Amino acid sequence: MTDFAQTVKQQADILKVIGGYIRLRKAGAQNYSGLCPFHKEKSPSFSVHAGRQFFHCFGCGVSGDVFTFVAKIENQTFPESVRTVALKCGIPLPKREYNSPEEAAEARLRRNLLDLHEAATVWFEEQFRSPEGALAREYLAGRGVSPEAVKLFRIGYAPDNFNALRDRLLQMADQETVRASGLVSVKENEDGTPGRMYDRFRKRVMFPICNESGRVIAFTARTLDTGDKAGPKYMNSPETPLYSKGQVLFNLDKAKAPMRSMEFALLVEGQMDCISVFMRGIQNVIATSGTAFTEQQVALLRRQTSNVVVNFDPDAAGANAAEKSITLLTEEGFAIKVVTLDGGLDPDRFIRERGVEAYVAAIRGARRQSDYLIERARQQFPGASSDQKVKAMNFLLPHIRRIPEKLERDQFAMDAAQKLGIDSAVLREELRQAAQKRRDRVEIRASGITEVERVLLRALASGGAVWQAAATAILQHPEWFAHLAGFSALTSLAATSSPDPINALSDPEQRALLAQALMGETDPPEVSSVGDAIHGLRLRQLEHDQREVRALIGEAERRGDWAEVAVLSQRKLALDRELRQLHQ
Repeated sequence: MTDFAQTVKQQADILKVIGGYIRLRKAGAQNYSGLCPFHKEKSPSFSVHAGRQFFHCFGCGVSGDVFTFVAKIENQTFPESVRTVALKCGIPLPKREYNSPEEAAEARLRRNLLDLHEAATVWFEEQFRSPEGALAREYLAGRGVSPEAVKLFRIGYAPDNFNALRDRLLQMADQETVRASGLVSVKENEDGTPGRMYDRFRKRVMFPICNESGRVIAFTARTLDTGDKAGPKYMNSPETPLYSKGQVLFNLDKAKAPMRSMEFALLVEGQMDCISVFMRGIQNVIATSGTAFTEQQVALLRRQTSNVVVNFDPDAAGANAAEKSITLLTEEGFAIKVVTLDGGLDPDRFIRERGVEAYVAAIRGARRQSDYLIERARQQFPGASSDQKVKAMNFLLPHIRRIPEKLERDQFAMDAAQKLGIDSAVLREELRQAAQKRRDRVEIRASGITEVERVLLRALASGGAVWQAAATAILQHPEWFAHLAGFSALTSLAATSSPDPINALSDPEQRALLAQALMGETDPPEVSSVGDAIHGLRLRQLEHDQREVRALIGEAERRGDWAEVAVLSQRKLALDRELRQLHQ
């Protein structure tokens, strides 16, 4: 794996890999910057050095190479990140080696489940085109779903049959694997053991749910039956080794690139809303699949953009879901706007009845989250009584406190006070206390790195003659450098010349110092620059020693310790002589 990792690293372009997760802008000769995906921020502090192929965040201090980035953002181990980068770069993978039989079995199960879901998708598509699928075709046509949309989203049909899909899947895998797929249900025997398996989805339109790579991992199924025996209107696949509904966003695989190019995401509730909007040319749209928005989904979205327009259904459930989504998105530093469609229509119906131009206009006219929440407070607590005002304020305060930027919080508070008739002084005091608590939690970061350290760190990361010049001085005279903030990083790099200096440092603080020194460089320092830096450090150290000896001589004279004065005077003469030589 080590040799293969080096091969991948040499061929991988860190800008392209990281640019697939976050938006990067050129910020220097070899530097690119963007919003850090590992902490909340609105001003870019995340930098990528194209020449040295590493990244560093000046906000949270995370540094590393392309594997470090992918491992952290995908929550992967190092071997997994190497494979991920290789796949992104089109580099053939070697035969997989696993650390344990359990790991190998888990990987094998996931591969088999992906194969089963692909087979199920193909089978559902076949059934959609069959005579029995006429009901599904009629339903989708009535909803304005075109044949092109059916093909693109691989929409299918599950016939009214208990065994058809089960029998097909059992030709591909054993019963245990088929049960683990979630595509079948199992009737328990009287003794509690698994009994007969039967198809989970029957007489339903099937919407495949894909992972970020576009592989089908689950389904949402819409019933075409009516009556008490129809079951729920929408049914999702159960939790499986492939699928957890709170960790997937519908259509993310198709919407990633449009989101980055348009610099915002349109968030809707259901698959039909998403498909309808997408097929009308608004392709930066994703859906929560009717489930509550989760922190994991926010993290997925954060990799692509920091701007979101929320357009949930106008009913009470949709309004509550929008409020909860705003809460999560605010805490992660997103810029949020909210669309409320005229006539109480959902996105699918609105776009079919009034056209895509009207929907685009509605998106452009989306309200700021503060305006939306203030209006929601007024609707929930109408009237001018003090009791209603207190309730409205209590509703808004948590939302105001979550906003990370002080100016935005203050503006939100002033707007709320004006529109609700609330004493602004009360809101300001509440915000002042919240701001104090926020300051108490802030971690103050200060590297204290000097220009001399910057030159030396860059030299030690460059190899060749400049590395030799810096390393020799540091290893022979460590006392000249001991007072520097980057002393430990300097000595570590001086002890070994590594082609990969960032990863040669195991300590995160050392890596952060080196990253700060390297970020923004154009060329390695000259040997003469390294010599000047060492000369300056030696000069400063001698001047410090000279001041210290003078103070000790004064103390010895006050004590009357003339023997000590004689020894210290000799030391002072030696320092004076060395300083004169350095000044020549």
